[in-house]
Amino acid sequence: MKRLAILAVTALLAAPAIARDSLGVFDNWGAFRDPRLPRCYAIAAAEPARGAQTFEPFASVGSWPARGVRNQVHLRLSRNMKKNEPIRLLVGRERFTLVGGSGDAWAQDKAMDAAIVAAMRSAGAMRVSFIGKDGKRISDRYDLTGAATAIDAATVGCARRR
Repeated sequence: MKRLAILAVTALLAAPAIARDSLGVFDNWGAFRDPRLPRCYAIAAAEPARGAQTFEPFASVGSWPARGVRNQVHLRLSRNMKKNEPIRLLVGRERFTLVGGSGDAWAQDKAMDAAIVAAMRSAGAMRVSFIGKDGKRISDRYDLTGAATAIDAATVGCARRR
């Protein structure tokens, strides 16, 4: 079931004319290379949630070697968020306050990206919480099984293309 969710999220991200290379599916996470940019990323769909969703939520960890960007964390939220409200990420026991707006969230800087990825490697789950435009608290949850392997596969996938 999760593999289908990963493929569905990947299909949503894919523009029709852009081919992506699959680097593998590792439990709940997939790893892909987009040779046109070039970029590589690990990605997973959020666990199914009750209620309406504006977007298909996903978490990704991406690298753009030509830009010097490595292991950047990005979360697509399930709904648009209320302006000027915090976005909280809980990875295992580690807490982070993210930046973003509308339906997207990122780490505040490279150091936070590295800390989040390190926490993802040892945690079993993560949850992003935010206030939706309607004022309700929303949480998107992720199973981190396979995340470390997918992140490593994406890193190696881009390293081989240099």
